[in-house]
Amino acid sequence: MRLLIGTNELYDGDYVEPYCGGAAIALALLFDEYVDRIHINDIDRGIAAFWNQARSDPDLLCSRIATTPLTIEEWRRQRATHTDSDVSEADLAFATFYLNRTNHSGIITGGPIGGVAQQGRWTLDARFTRHDLVARVQRIARYSNRIAVYNQDAREFVIGLLPNLRERALIYLDPPYYVKGQEMLYANYYEPMDHDRVSKLVKGLDHHWVVSYDDVDAIRHLYDDVRHLRYGITYSANSRQRGPEVMFFANSLQLPPVDDPPNLGRRQRRLLEVL
Repeated sequence: MRLLIGTNELYDGDYVEPYCGGAAIALALLFDEYVDRIHINDIDRGIAAFWNQARSDPDLLCSRIATTPLTIEEWRRQRATHTDSDVSEADLAFATFYLNRTNHSGIITGGPIGGVAQQGRWTLDARFTRHDLVARVQRIARYSNRIAVYNQDAREFVIGLLPNLRERALIYLDPPYYVKGQEMLYANYYEPMDHDRVSKLVKGLDHHWVVSYDDVDAIRHLYDDVRHLRYGITYSANSRQRGPEVMFFANSLQLPPVDDPPNLGRRQRRLLEVL
């Protein structure tokens, strides 16, 4: 994404993610000063709660990261908190974070690393590196005035935000994948008509945009009149196999000369860092 921003001289503009999840790309662009402001949205209330807490009350979040036990009993408590409709935003934010770091592949609805018996090769603490995670939250907090967080339907979010975006803006949409979404890797997966609505939305945008998907016939049909780049990527959920994926680009964007982002050399990968 960095190379795309550089090629199109979009430095110091707005970067928008309607399906932010972990917002790794957005944060990397912000921390390295490629963009001036990021707008991150997720319809999942737990994810939005986490980003709000990281911005507004990082000390409480960091304290809980540093001290909360990593046990199955605590995992069960956090899972119950996450499904409680009356929970406070602070508790929901931490429960979402806790489950993300202690579940297989970070899937909120998945099971605990190491299983309930905690007899696997890896256990709950495998990805819960307290010191590192506290440092990450503290870094996010330092940029809080340049991070806008939303909890909306992706389509409504994009339509509502457009009038407030500067000309130098890039919208990156990473919707629930067509096949993997139906296999319940996403808490909020899409039906075929939802994917159709996304394609109609982005193709009508005046701003620069990029969309990424699993490379399947149904998606290629929706974007058959749009430039695209096909590539292979390694899935971390359920398997380590490389699967075909595809990116679609607005006609307004000038594309850098890259054929297969995951197979770039190390120097080129540092420049692109899109996956």
